Amino acid sequence: MNVVASCRIVMSVWSDVIQSDEEPAMLPARPKRIDFIGVATASGASVRGCGMGPEALRVAGLLEALIDLDHDVADHGDLRNTHAELSTTPLSWRSVEQRKDEVLELARQVSDAGLDILEAGHFPVFLGGDHSIAMGSISAVARHCLPKQQPVHVLWVDAHADYNTPESSPSGNLHGMPLALLCGEKEFDASYRGDWLGRIDPRNVTVFGARSVDREERKLVQARGVEVIDMRKLDQLGIVATMQHVIDKARAEGAHLHVSFDVDSIDPTIAPGGGTLVPGGLSYREAHLVMEMLHDSGLVGSLDVVELNPFLDHGGKTATLMVDLVASLFGRSIMGEEPGPVEFVAQE
Repeated sequence: MNVVASCRIVMSVWSDVIQSDEEPAMLPARPKRIDFIGVATASGASVRGCGMGPEALRVAGLLEALIDLDHDVADHGDLRNTHAELSTTPLSWRSVEQRKDEVLELARQVSDAGLDILEAGHFPVFLGGDHSIAMGSISAVARHCLPKQQPVHVLWVDAHADYNTPESSPSGNLHGMPLALLCGEKEFDASYRGDWLGRIDPRNVTVFGARSVDREERKLVQARGVEVIDMRKLDQLGIVATMQHVIDKARAEGAHLHVSFDVDSIDPTIAPGGGTLVPGGLSYREAHLVMEMLHDSGLVGSLDVVELNPFLDHGGKTATLMVDLVASLFGRSIMGEEPGPVEFVAQE
């Protein structure tokens, strides 16, 4: 057998392995435009610093990374709290009640701004800021999808479930409560409500990568049907099987998939720039595979990137990693998306 014939046989066998009997998948549709909006706040957290997260992501080259992938991008700047009265008391030491008004006012602004972006047919990326910004970002998605009767599915990539209520929370910090508020838990009084607030079905929420869930929070999550794919399940089943389950579930319902990605979902050894770190998180390749599979699914319509704290980061290590992960979500891959030759001919 000559070299040419051998090469053709090998290529044919490899093609059968990777394609099976299915037709080649179509490339995911590219968003019309990616709109960035920063939410420069740490009012929902107990540790100061993540309010600088949006600018750290810009400095690390987030917009340039997506432009390099030939995306059309727009930057709407940052929403932020009005500055509290100056005193010798650090902002992080103010009471939860004092910070609550700031969190909810920003949530209203984020919800309205996000809704405008979605109604224009663009893809919103919300740059945090602590995870309380999801009260506004996911509300925007829910408001956008409600008239179309389109289900909203949320992939909450986080070390924590963030399903506490004011009564169940050990700390009272609002960055641990957004999912409970969005899912309609009754412990939130009228001060948390308004036209800006959207609602989601807890059965359409998947917490991915969890490894720190409070006792009462765990009871709520189980009672409401929130799916939790914790690190044990990931260790046992792997990223591919668990992510494919999330994707298949959203696709079956024709859902808008919102991804809310917390820095602390990643192992602290490679992502030290967060205020609520927990050992044993996603590895570098696991995190990238999550984003790559989400890109290939073509289902994601909005994104949060939250809890990056540049003050705690090591020389921009975490910020750079987050930029790379977002780039994977928007199509960066090792080999790119352009198809290469399926056959080559070698000289004898």
